[in-house]
Amino acid sequence: MRIRATVAAVSGALALSALAVPAAQAGNDSDLAAKKPSAAERFGSSKNRSAFSATAAAEAEPVVSKVTINSGKAVTVGTTYAKNFTVSVTASHATGIQDAYVDLWHGADIDDIDGLLMSNEEVATCTASSATTSVCKLTFTALPGSDLYMNALAGTWHVTAAALSGDGSIYWNDFHTTHKVQRYSKLTVNASPEPVKKGKTITVTGKLSRANWEDFKYHGYTNQPVKLQFRKKNSNTYTTVKTIKSNSTGALKTTVKATVDGYFRYSFAGTTTTPAVNAAGDFVDVR
Repeated sequence: MRIRATVAAVSGALALSALAVPAAQAGNDSDLAAKKPSAAERFGSSKNRSAFSATAAAEAEPVVSKVTINSGKAVTVGTTYAKNFTVSVTASHATGIQDAYVDLWHGADIDDIDGLLMSNEEVATCTASSATTSVCKLTFTALPGSDLYMNALAGTWHVTAAALSGDGSIYWNDFHTTHKVQRYSKLTVNASPEPVKKGKTITVTGKLSRANWEDFKYHGYTNQPVKLQFRKKNSNTYTTVKTIKSNSTGALKTTVKATVDGYFRYSFAGTTTTPAVNAAGDFVDVR
């Protein structure tokens, strides 16, 4: 691998004025592959026995047994605010663990990166659970329009995981795992008329939309399957009535017959780029 330029960790207090940077400018103002550090740059050592390989590590290397990103949930980012999340790395070695590193990157390969999320800290906070094992934590900040400067970045990202042992041995794997970074979604519902006579027609409308990281607005998510669900007034369980698709603007509309008092909602199962979402139930009084 070529040596990459050393880059200071991105501060979690970055001004939201970065949102005003046009998407094209934000995406082309630097070589993201060059910003991604090597093991030597991150840990200040060239003793990298894993050689950036996704294959099994040598016996003397630390073992990374667990990487948890955002409590195991997808990183979902809207249009206005920075998304802050935590990553923890569980690693072990006979001489203990000094430090750990994680980044999330998007691209065809490690030398062709079009998205990069790096930790806010230069050194992880590691807490030893035994003489050999530690849990190391790092915090991240993802800014729409800056870090996430184009909608095409939504989806599956690669995760680099690394650990530095007490004797200076290094585990480094640019393909340790993957994680989803998604465009925040919204879903609405309205059932009418209210109240309604039993046996009459209820029209249920709504809209499925998701964040656009390029213009900082929410646009309809088109041609997506969405379930219309219903729960009776004294029940806690929703059942699916039918499945419809959002139209060319993300709008939803269907009809049902009024039977009993209860709540209607729309439910979207999500996609790789967009998280699942349920609308708040809308109560209909059937008389």
